[in-house]
Amino acid sequence: MLAGALAGVLATGCGAPAATGADDAHTTAPPAASPAPPAPPEDLCTRVVAHWSREVLDGTTYGDYQSMGLSNGQYEILRNVVDEARAEKGRAGAAAADALIDRRAREGCVAWYRSGGPGEGPWQ
Repeated sequence: MLAGALAGVLATGCGAPAATGADDAHTTAPPAASPAPPAPPEDLCTRVVAHWSREVLDGTTYGDYQSMGLSNGQYEILRNVVDEARAEKGRAGAAAADALIDRRAREGCVAWYRSGGPGEGPWQ
């Protein structure tokens, strides 16, 4: 008898609740926000090249392009940027070198992706 009563309670508890207008309003999830579109590859390139250029210029790190997560082409851009930034830092100070890094990293990455970036031609 106890088993029958327990089975009845469990069966009743497993049923779907009755829907009412008020309940429906509370259970409807808001629409998900659209994800932001991915950043263009030249923007990502600019960010990583500028970041690592500052690290190398400050002398806080050194590594090869693979340890920095750069492609060979991005590393070439970095080397050029750091060479120019060192000279600029000596002439005009750290703030001028910092501005140069942003500008030259952007120019280098835009030019590199204009010609295909790492996905076109020989791997670079």
